[in-house]
Amino acid sequence: MRKARAAAILAGLAVAVAACGNAPTTTQPTTSGSASASGGGKTLQGVKLEIAAKWTGEEQKNFEKVLKAFSDKTGATVTYASTGEDTGAYLGPRIQGGSPPDVAVLPQPGLVQQYSKQNALKPLTAEVTQEIDNNYTPYWKELGSADGKPYGVLIKAAHKSLVWYRAPAFEDAGVQPPTNWDELVKASQTIADSGTAPFSLCGASGWTLTDLFENVYLSSAGPDNYDKLSKHEIPWTDASVATALQKIQQIVGKKEFVLDGSSGALQTDFPTCVTKVFGQKKAAMVIEADFVATQATQDGAKVGEDAKIFPFPKAGDTAPVVLGGDVAVAMKDTPGAMALLQFLASKEGGEIWAKLPGYLSPNKNVSPDNYPDPLTKQLGQTIISAGDAVRYDMSDLAPSAFGGTDGKGEWKVLQDFLRNPSDIKGAQTKLEDEAKKAWK
Repeated sequence: MRKARAAAILAGLAVAVAACGNAPTTTQPTTSGSASASGGGKTLQGVKLEIAAKWTGEEQKNFEKVLKAFSDKTGATVTYASTGEDTGAYLGPRIQGGSPPDVAVLPQPGLVQQYSKQNALKPLTAEVTQEIDNNYTPYWKELGSADGKPYGVLIKAAHKSLVWYRAPAFEDAGVQPPTNWDELVKASQTIADSGTAPFSLCGASGWTLTDLFENVYLSSAGPDNYDKLSKHEIPWTDASVATALQKIQQIVGKKEFVLDGSSGALQTDFPTCVTKVFGQKKAAMVIEADFVATQATQDGAKVGEDAKIFPFPKAGDTAPVVLGGDVAVAMKDTPGAMALLQFLASKEGGEIWAKLPGYLSPNKNVSPDNYPDPLTKQLGQTIISAGDAVRYDMSDLAPSAFGGTDGKGEWKVLQDFLRNPSDIKGAQTKLEDEAKKAWK
């Protein structure tokens, strides 16, 4: 896979509100259209398009507002379909059956590579490519490309190196946000002793466990090893992987640290794990990305007051920053599909979305001033201030069979590790076996 690099992040990280839906929902129609991101007139009147993405709930509603702006501009009608958490499982049969959606939003750049090899993607037109060149850094363009050819637009970004905490729980225990791993373990013990479970883990959603591993591994093993492991250039049986799992074991291996124990955590999905912290007030922390803010707000917490964040604590020499993102691709070569991609890549489309909760834009021309609150503005600025110190989500760069499939590959092995965190060697062996199959 391509080396993924991203931003050198500002020292004081803040919150954003990007979202990440899980369960499938029924297909819901919404109107949208744009023959060109800058053209006028309803040039797509009568055109019908379908776009598939994983978003549900509030994030789906917000995205549909963006689609409506597209529709109002060009007259096209767009139907939205939720893929559910396993995008590959949803799209695979549709591709094989010859009936893919016009546009799909892929949660993993690895799927861009996979589908391009299957000739399931349509190369972007010159107009869409120009829109990307105008609004994105070469790094973001590369993530939507395969073999040097652009196929996708990074339309949404996520900051995954955050720990969310319930401020009253920290105050009651008399602890401060930790800055390194040892402080995190110590603070967790103090919180547990105060009568509150430190962590609500989203074990039923395997991708949250890969996010945890990636942050610990990037910090403890360093960026170079992270790049190598992401491309399977070093084995998962490497000592650096063992070190990261040992760190994680310090948290998941203590029953009093995990709300409802490992068995309960494995039955808790995202965003239920967030609700258990900020709605039910049963735990103090949840380890996940900026998009936690959407659910925390729905649970009645005030972001920045009741619901706060601290940067993922250093587990080694590197302060980890892991980014994620969603790539929109065309699966049908039609003017309507390309027009929608051009609109989503445009400054106009990005600014409409940025004004809504639950969104961070990788578009460098979407001013952070568009975001609805100061904390989101600050984190939005870090997303577009891209450099070389940070890495893209490792599991999202891997073949989908390894890094992006529910109940399989890395998701399943890390769930098994959560169930039995004492078996580090066994987890490494299983990870390596799965990686060999996926990279064959």
